[in-house]
Amino acid sequence: MTVRVKPLPLTQGAEHSADAFLDAVRAVSAAAFANAPLIDHDGAFPLDDMARLTTAGALTAPLPVDLGGLGITSGPLLLETLRIIGHGSLPLGRLYEGHVNAIGLIQRYGTQSQLARAARDASQGLLFGVWNTESPPGLRLERTASGWRLLGGKTFASGAGFVARPLVTAIAEGRQFMVVPPLMLADQNRADLSSWQAHGMRASATGDFDFTGLTLEHDDIIGGPDDYHRQPGFSGGAWRFAAVQLGGIERLVDEMRAHLKKTAREGDPHQRARLGAAVVAAETAHLWVARAAEIAGRETDDERVIAQIIAYVNLARTAVERAGLDVLELAQRSIGLAGFHRNHPIEHVFRDLATYLRQPAPDKALGDAATHVLAQTAPIGALWR
Repeated sequence: MTVRVKPLPLTQGAEHSADAFLDAVRAVSAAAFANAPLIDHDGAFPLDDMARLTTAGALTAPLPVDLGGLGITSGPLLLETLRIIGHGSLPLGRLYEGHVNAIGLIQRYGTQSQLARAARDASQGLLFGVWNTESPPGLRLERTASGWRLLGGKTFASGAGFVARPLVTAIAEGRQFMVVPPLMLADQNRADLSSWQAHGMRASATGDFDFTGLTLEHDDIIGGPDDYHRQPGFSGGAWRFAAVQLGGIERLVDEMRAHLKKTAREGDPHQRARLGAAVVAAETAHLWVARAAEIAGRETDDERVIAQIIAYVNLARTAVERAGLDVLELAQRSIGLAGFHRNHPIEHVFRDLATYLRQPAPDKALGDAATHVLAQTAPIGALWR
């Protein structure tokens, strides 16, 4: 039987711990931004930055309080954590968001013993992730005399060769299951990073990973068939990557402002107008993400409420994408050609944000949200109240 564990509320003492945790994450973020140019190359992974996050307690933070964590699989504290990390490094934020997602899925669909095992792994500094993208025929589960065997691999796997505990989706007998292989898979021999040729997010060690031949026991399977796509968690969780993107957007605005001051151009009315427009876009993104995090955190089995959650988060990810594209244009026009030089501190952020904004099926997300709104009769202002 699968036991679903809800995140525990923070106690007063834990709130103080949360404040200290965010201070530690801010220090990690600042170091990650300074370190970013050194690891901006194909196949790179932010080893030092991840070690700092581990020391800060970030790998255990998503766990329930009674298992040594802060219970931040959702809500304002997770939003702040993801935003702050994204402000320093979008690749680092992408990797950490995957870790949080994996822990959250185990917490939601796994058993108590599976969650306890995940807690032990995270406390030992093992990084989790979620890999669900694949080329045909995909990753399969094959029955053996003693359990299961994996055949195939995953593509676009962030942290391939460095993530020790990937949660992956695999097909068995026509149904999809979530699996966390028992072996530590921080294994470069199974990873192929040559396929990731994008101009941004180069320090995320994204690539292919081959699972063929790995054996599993039943306890390595998380939840039941097709739980991974169960709503509203699947679509509603998109607010998390939007929170990381928000951090990158705010970094661009901060660097834009710093550039104008450094070059004594803050008095130029056109530059001031660009900066003002960028601040509007960044704050708009922040408001959307904050509201999406709040709405997505609702515990419900009501299909009507689930549809509302999905629609709102789809609108939020659209709004953040638009804000990011607007700020990219404004910052590039404001800073000018200097910002495109590889030795400029903002150049890699331009590329990382432009790449990370490219999330799956943006038109479908917006169209599905509009379809939901068209089916309602309540005033627009009352749809999510």
